[in-house]
Amino acid sequence: DIVELGLIYECRLDKQDDGSRRASVQMTLTAPGCGMGDFLVNDVRSKLLEVPTVEDAEVELTFDPPWTREMMSETAQLALGMF
Repeated sequence: DIVELGLIYECRLDKQDDGSRRASVQMTLTAPGCGMGDFLVNDVRSKLLEVPTVEDAEVELTFDPPWTREMMSETAQLALGMF
């Protein structure tokens, strides 16, 4: 789960004038050269568009601040044997 891994930095829903919502997510990857970047960004965007009333979704990839394993939840760290 990308939330448990600490890859989501910000998630915002903004109500539009027509009653629909616009979702904005700022996320990162575990490493800048990760080959999964485009896949994850597109997957997050498609999942956001499945939420009722979300008509537009923007997913921004950032590396500031850089991801560290301390950003992972305790549950994820335990699951991956990082404790």
